[in-house]
Amino acid sequence: MTHHSPISRRTAVTAAAATAALLPFAAPPAQAADSAPAFLHGVASGDPLPDGVLLWTRVTPVPEAVPGSGRGPAVEVAWEVAEDEVFGRVVARGRVTASAAGDHTVKADVRGLRPATAYWFRFTADGVRSPAGRTRTAPARDAAVPGVRFGVVSCANWESGYFSAYRHLAGRRDLDAVIHLGDYLYEYASGQYPAAKYVVRPHRPAHEIVTLADYRTRHGHYKTDPDLQSLHGTHPTIAIWDDHEFADNTWSGGAGNHTPGAEGDWSARVAAAKQAYFEWMPVRPSIEGTTYRQLRFGTLADLHLLDLRSFRSQQAKPGSGTVDDPGRTLTGRAQLDWLKAGLASSDTTWRLVGNSVMMSPVAFGALPAHLLEPLATLLGLPAGGIAVNTDQWDGYTHDRGELLAHLTGRGIRNTVFLTGDIHMAWANDVPVQAATYPLSESAATEFVVTSVTADNLDETLHVLPHTVSLAAVTAIKAANRHVQWVDMDSHGYGVLDVTAERAQMDYYVLSDKRNPKATASWTRSYRTLSGTQRVERVKAPVR
Repeated sequence: MTHHSPISRRTAVTAAAATAALLPFAAPPAQAADSAPAFLHGVASGDPLPDGVLLWTRVTPVPEAVPGSGRGPAVEVAWEVAEDEVFGRVVARGRVTASAAGDHTVKADVRGLRPATAYWFRFTADGVRSPAGRTRTAPARDAAVPGVRFGVVSCANWESGYFSAYRHLAGRRDLDAVIHLGDYLYEYASGQYPAAKYVVRPHRPAHEIVTLADYRTRHGHYKTDPDLQSLHGTHPTIAIWDDHEFADNTWSGGAGNHTPGAEGDWSARVAAAKQAYFEWMPVRPSIEGTTYRQLRFGTLADLHLLDLRSFRSQQAKPGSGTVDDPGRTLTGRAQLDWLKAGLASSDTTWRLVGNSVMMSPVAFGALPAHLLEPLATLLGLPAGGIAVNTDQWDGYTHDRGELLAHLTGRGIRNTVFLTGDIHMAWANDVPVQAATYPLSESAATEFVVTSVTADNLDETLHVLPHTVSLAAVTAIKAANRHVQWVDMDSHGYGVLDVTAERAQMDYYVLSDKRNPKATASWTRSYRTLSGTQRVERVKAPVR
């Protein structure tokens, strides 16, 4: 997603704060010492299965072995999983070696656990223990579970504010997992986005990240954030990447934020970014070393997770007439066939799709002149007017048309797209023909969550939230009758609650992303009832 600030684009990680107060299940974190290892980046779990979960940590064997340094000796790390928070009933344990070759990150893909069960886990190196984390396995494949509940987040820019959304999600004990829809980190140089005078806290390294060492350093710096550590130490994470894990507006052969002459070979940069991602994230790499994969939650829901960056054609220029070209693709042929087959063969009540860029078509209509340029800046479109956001599915209409025709032609019901990227909250029907909607059919529904911190419209304009954006919201809804709600100015997270009868997204907003102690409050809820393929407003969140 493009959101360059007006300034030019060419312009040792600290120890984490103590996490014991943030993680109710955590042991006191290790302190850095000359002679003993330390766990300075917390612990994490991810990709829950009925019989297992992926565990993660990073050990600092000596103080100079900071992320990206390539320094420090190999160290053996033990892990253990218990049924209780004091580790009186350990049910699994093992050992793995952490070395500079993997940036001293550690992963353990634990199996043999019971389904739908909370567990606690921790790591030990040379007698030093990590904080303890809590995780949860998925329900059994054939279990008729009454419900599942996920936190849903995207777009966390370190320099734009604090990760209070993560702290509030960590404080909940009713979540099965947290789904992160991409832009887990941002690649920009310090002061590029947002502009230097609006930076809340500087990230590291200060320059734009390009090399393997750079990406490792940025990942490591993010994981010193206490709220992020709290989230990872409390709930399993299910993550996909979007563009900023690489560079802005990534496509298979380059990016808007990559100049080969200045930043080297694109394939080398992608390889570095992917290596660092899989080292530092509690994610299992899937087909072709990407993040597209499928998870299942009993007979209630399956979750298809998409990689919409690795295989896509270059974004079309707005107005070029190429957005409908069948030779261009967003998903790539293999991934689209995989998704279609998975949706068709699914025997669950709901089909959830983790989708990094917006599926629903959006015509921007007759926007007021004073909003054209800032919206274009935010969305990466020509300032003279907005026709379509070609970084989204709108820029690849053949892929979208094929997928929606598959849903309607095969009678596939209850497909819900979960989306991030756009720094706004939306609740949409997904029409087969937007021009004739609502007289024509809706093939699916879509819930879009706003950013954790990355700038949205009011910050682009530097005005109070929910003032000038109201005119843009009115124009968008008038031109897009399938759009039920838009919030262009808030930051926060979603909580998706799924039962056999409905899938409901509760939207929560932060009081102030620049305040590390920001509060969170419920703002809106929308649901789709089973079999309807349409969203409707709900007056209260799920309790």
